[in-house]
This record gives sequence, C-alpha cells and structure tokens, in this order.
Amino acid sequence: MAAMRTVSIRGHFGEYVQGRLGPNGALGLITVPCSRTGLRAELRYRGGQEANPLSGFLRALGLAGQGEVVVSTLSPPGAGTGISTARLVAAALLHGWQGPAGRLMAACVAEEGASDPLAFTHPERLLWASREGRILQQLPALPAHEIVGGYFGLPRSTDPADMDFPDVSDIVADWERANRLHTFAELASESARRCLRMRGPAGDPTEGLARHLGAAGFLMAHTGSARGLIFPKGEVPPDAASALEAAGVVGILKFGSDDR
Repeated sequence: MAAMRTVSIRGHFGEYVQGRLGPNGALGLITVPCSRTGLRAELRYRGGQEANPLSGFLRALGLAGQGEVVVSTLSPPGAGTGISTARLVAAALLHGWQGPAGRLMAACVAEEGASDPLAFTHPERLLWASREGRILQQLPALPAHEIVGGYFGLPRSTDPADMDFPDVSDIVADWERANRLHTFAELASESARRCLRMRGPAGDPTEGLARHLGAAGFLMAHTGSARGLIFPKGEVPPDAASALEAAGVVGILKFGSDDR
C-alpha cells in the first residue's frame, strides 16, 4: 500500500479541571493541550475491498472512506491524552475535512460517546461538555507556565457512560474570575484532589511531589494515568524528573503552555 499523506494531531495531558457542573449537571472539563502527546497518522490506499472501520464516522461528515488510517502514538493508551479522539480527528483531516471544529467534535462524540476538544485552536480556553460535544462557555487564558509529569498507575480508558465524578461547579466559577497562575494551579489541584478521593487510585503521590518540589499545583487525567506538576515558567527544579521517577511515575515529559 502506498502512502497518500500524513497529519500530526496534538493530544492533551489530562485536565486542569473535570467534573459535574452541579450534582446532576453536565460533565465538563478544561483540557491541558500538550504537543508531547497525540499521534501521527498516515492514510494508505487499500488494495482490497475491506470495510473501513471508520466509514460511518466519515459518512456523518460527508466524507468517503477511501483508505486505511495507520497511526503512530506519542503516549500510551488509557493515559488520558486524547488518543481516541485524535485518531478520529486525523481520519477526518486525511479524508479532506475542512469544516468547522465544532461539527467535527460533535461527530467524534456521536461515534464514541465522548471526546476531548482537540480540533479547537485554544482548547484550554473552553469549558467543554465531553459527553455532549459542545462548548459550555469561554474561559480566560492562563499565564505562562510549565508542566512536568508522566504516568502513574494502571491505564484507564474512558467509559462514555461513566458520570461518577465530583461536583466542580464552584471550581469553574472561581476559574472564570482567576488571573494569577497560583490561583489557577490551586483550582486544578482541588479538582484533582476531589477526583482522587472519589475515584482513586489510593496512594497517588502527585500532591506530595508538588509540595516537595515547590510546585504551584498539580493536575491529572481524571480518567487515565497522566499526572503533572505546574510551575511558573522557567522554575521547574532540576531534580523534578528524578523525584517523579523515584515515586513510580514513568514516561517523564516536560512542556510549556507556549509549546502548544
């Protein structure tokens, strides 16, 4: 099979915030874009008449599935880095999608029941209803910062029917008014704390690492193994990676908010 073309899709690295917007409200999230995750995808011609597993998704966007999408990922499955959504976005682009990001994201939700807002230019500025595929509101830009982290514990894939998340409506309200990095970082930390209390895993070392290394706060994939420490730009301590590894965090990576 000869290669036709390739695309690279940026993933994310968990969420700054994720939870229910009221006890019975929508599941909302604020994603963490990350150029160190995601995938590279290639469209290849098929010699036979095999059914394209994404043909229904492509038809919903008015596209014809003319080839096989082969992906190479930058992060492990079940880590909370958006691989599933990135694969669908890549398939649409490789088959010629040029329409609005919102429609593409809605098609991803229709296909899988959940999505991360990867098709938008600044997804971290959106409160995203991940099970509904729609923007709930616009949010402020975060001050420049760096995140160092990796993966802790077992992988955990997203179950679209899983709505068992803590209420974060108060965190989102405070996020709307925030303008200092340390405020954003503490709100992200509180979202992670609530998730860990409700969903585990027990013994997660991320908050202790944040205190030990003097981080402004910490974040996590609320479904998945990604964990990160938030630092003001240029203030990641030199021993951060070794401290994370000693605590059982693997796949260490570092990225900045201006790397996106």
